[in-house]
Amino acid sequence: MIKNPTAKDLHDLINGEEFLSIKDLNAGYGKMEILHDFNLSLEKGRSLCLIGPNGAGKSTVLHSIYGLSSIFKGSISLEEKNVTQLSPSEKLKHGGITYVLQDSSIFPDLTVRENLMMGAYIHENQKEAEIECERIFDKYERLFDRKDHKAKVLSGGERRLLEISRSLMMNPEVMLIDEPSIGLEPRFIDMVFDILSDLQEKEGKTILLVEQNAKKGLEFSDFGYVLVSGKIVMAGTGEELLKNEEVGRLFLGG
Repeated sequence: MIKNPTAKDLHDLINGEEFLSIKDLNAGYGKMEILHDFNLSLEKGRSLCLIGPNGAGKSTVLHSIYGLSSIFKGSISLEEKNVTQLSPSEKLKHGGITYVLQDSSIFPDLTVRENLMMGAYIHENQKEAEIECERIFDKYERLFDRKDHKAKVLSGGERRLLEISRSLMMNPEVMLIDEPSIGLEPRFIDMVFDILSDLQEKEGKTILLVEQNAKKGLEFSDFGYVLVSGKIVMAGTGEELLKNEEVGRLFLGG
């Protein structure tokens, strides 16, 4: 576990080749800077959880990667390609980056199938999009059984599954997930993290998530960063942060 890590510390932590990286990023909204000289290193097919108090800048990291914040300085790279200034649609189509919002983003009066197809709105080949939709139905029986039902009848856990599944329609390499457990019953929280584990382990997805349920997030993730006031104050493996007394006292209720 590293306190106040440098960019080199974060690179050395992953012990492998950088796939997603952020270098000396200053970012925020309008003229307000939220992230200050922020760095990040993550290998392909690994997971990283961002934890910290409200207002620490966790979601701003995701927004910056996806193109939803103002970038004042620094760079964001994927496989050594600079993607800092790409729009969200370009990040999805050409960069292989998808974003699952914190707030519910399903269309309640559309069917489950129609919601899934909305995830392929920039797909150039409709037939391929339909094949991907069927692949998702084959993978998730819960959605298949309700494919012709309006999304508003789904449970909270099923809605979260639909949101995650919709983000898979363009077959992304990097998944940005904001608060996957928010508002869910414990049994659905376990289901969602089982789904994320499957996507990482069996499909090789690279996953960066923000999670207020720090224990669940760190148990799932290979690595964790603790953010305070737009800076990383601690970094380590998920296991190291779970065992750290200070992290436990501040974020794990210990």
